[in-house]
Amino acid sequence: MRLFYKSLCKPMGLMAFIWTALLLSMDTALGAEAKPKLDSGDTAWMLTSTALVLLMTIPGVAFFYGGMVRKKNLLTTVMQSFALTCLMSIIWMVIGYSLAFGNGGGFNAFVGGLDKMFLSHMTTDTLNGTIPESVFVIFQMTFAIITPALVCGAFADRMKFSAMLLFLGAWSIIVYAPVTHWVWGGGFLGSHGVLDFAGGTVVHINSGIAGLVAAIVLGKRYGYKTENMAPHNLALSVAGAAFLWVGWFGFNAGSALAANGGAGMAMAVTQIATAAAAMAWLFAEWILRGKPSVLGIVSGAVAGLVAITPAAGFVDPMGALILGAVAGIVCFWASVYLKNMLGYDDSLDVFGIHGVGGIVGALLTGVFAVKAIGGTSGLLEGNPGQVLIQLEGIVATILWCAVATFVILKIVDGLVGLRVDEETEIEGLDLNLHGETVQ
Repeated sequence: MRLFYKSLCKPMGLMAFIWTALLLSMDTALGAEAKPKLDSGDTAWMLTSTALVLLMTIPGVAFFYGGMVRKKNLLTTVMQSFALTCLMSIIWMVIGYSLAFGNGGGFNAFVGGLDKMFLSHMTTDTLNGTIPESVFVIFQMTFAIITPALVCGAFADRMKFSAMLLFLGAWSIIVYAPVTHWVWGGGFLGSHGVLDFAGGTVVHINSGIAGLVAAIVLGKRYGYKTENMAPHNLALSVAGAAFLWVGWFGFNAGSALAANGGAGMAMAVTQIATAAAAMAWLFAEWILRGKPSVLGIVSGAVAGLVAITPAAGFVDPMGALILGAVAGIVCFWASVYLKNMLGYDDSLDVFGIHGVGGIVGALLTGVFAVKAIGGTSGLLEGNPGQVLIQLEGIVATILWCAVATFVILKIVDGLVGLRVDEETEIEGLDLNLHGETVQ
């Protein structure tokens, strides 16, 4: 000890001591940085976001779609959302999460592996960044739940319940999980620089294209041109849209996976784009059809929520305002005019809002992306190539989803049949499929 104090008194010994202390502190800091630590604030925000996104399906989509169908099919419609919440939770736990976020080895560019099946690897100490992996798994599970629930709106009033479960169960494994891997799980779209903050391709283009294919394969509803297909309870749809809007803050701001400035900006641009799209749809309808409708303003709001989803972590408020306004107008045109021009019966405009809105949002992300916000410049900041990269993601998702969805539908049709018979459809699915009615 006496020699130690003597060494400190000498200039060289003192310098050596200080240098050693600095090196030790730097090693400690670097080690702490290399090994992620649980952040209670991030974890609390992600727990909240997960609950918010689950509310988007039950009751959000259930109410939104339930109010738009005819009364005789209300229970069937809400049953679809509730049953899919249960089914997709199990599929995600068993294999979906592994295919989306597992290690696919030589096929990792296209699909994850089976190393995370049944979540057998997961403990209370397993982290994903600064949050427990268990929270990340369930957060992503809520995305896997809402995506097929959205598809149901395209074939409302006419698909068998058994066929719906088989179709969307298989679809979640064959289509949803691989596309999720492409974008967020280390696959080829993410590595090529495709920007999709919260699911423009993964959720909305995917569900929109699947809905369009299903609507075409099943054919039009009986009485499509001769019977009144108007919504039976728009107040219920407004309540559903309200749940969607509030829940979408978990959807978009939660995709930052942290309680930070990125989450705050994602929340801000989500609110701005949604309001802009709702007003744009409202005024377009008012000008072209003479009256602003309740269904129009809530549909416009959902279109804005869809379009800002891929862009939420990359654009500033002005970009969000323009993006939302464009999405409101384009989705109005697609839902009202394009559908009639092409003659398909997409019952609740899944393609017109989610498919078209997702495409618009993904493309405009490449235009309005701001480097200071998301780390990537868009067209307006001198990077026109980003628009082409976004287009790559859109085309790849459309092609795989369309082909795989068609094949799955044909297989399910051969197994159990897709569509209810004419008598069941005319009388109503509630009574015939579930033995219950709403008085």
